[in-house]
Amino acid sequence: MRGLARREFCLVLLRRMADLRPDLVAEALPRLGATRAEAHAAHTRWQALHHAPRAPRGLALRTAVLGPPDELEDRRFGDLDVQVRRWPLPLWPHLYWEVLSGPGGSVLHEHLVPMPGSPVPPASPTGLLVWQHVLDDVVGLPGAVGVDPGVVTRWEIHLPGVRAVFVWGLLQQVVPVQDTAPNP
Repeated sequence: MRGLARREFCLVLLRRMADLRPDLVAEALPRLGATRAEAHAAHTRWQALHHAPRAPRGLALRTAVLGPPDELEDRRFGDLDVQVRRWPLPLWPHLYWEVLSGPGGSVLHEHLVPMPGSPVPPASPTGLLVWQHVLDDVVGLPGAVGVDPGVVTRWEIHLPGVRAVFVWGLLQQVVPVQDTAPNP
């Protein structure tokens, strides 16, 4: 896709992450050899493609930008056949960008997931690593409760004593919370 490739796609993802972690985004830009202006231009281009009548849609847009996936897997959920595609991204070498698509190439879900053999240590309620752990690492922990924050790109997992906040599936913040349950 003219003007967008995997590097620029990382810049698009960083735009939403900057809402919560501008410090980490500022540190990441030089690793991509990018400026704030380039990040802004990539995000603007991505948004324009979503509104352009002739631009590819859904899975076709992701494939035009990211190229062929490194992994492709057919899955069945109930009576629905879906495909899972994964692409490596230059900013996070231990993660894949995963897109779950339905019939006709509709994008049903997309987020960052761990690569097999990732060097990131397993998550624990007291050992959550920002910008290392992903949603899939945390949802199965004891006491984990998913909470919909009402924003498509975000997720929250409440664990005993902490709230983990994710953007595009990547952990952004671990916030201590007070237990508000009444004492018996």
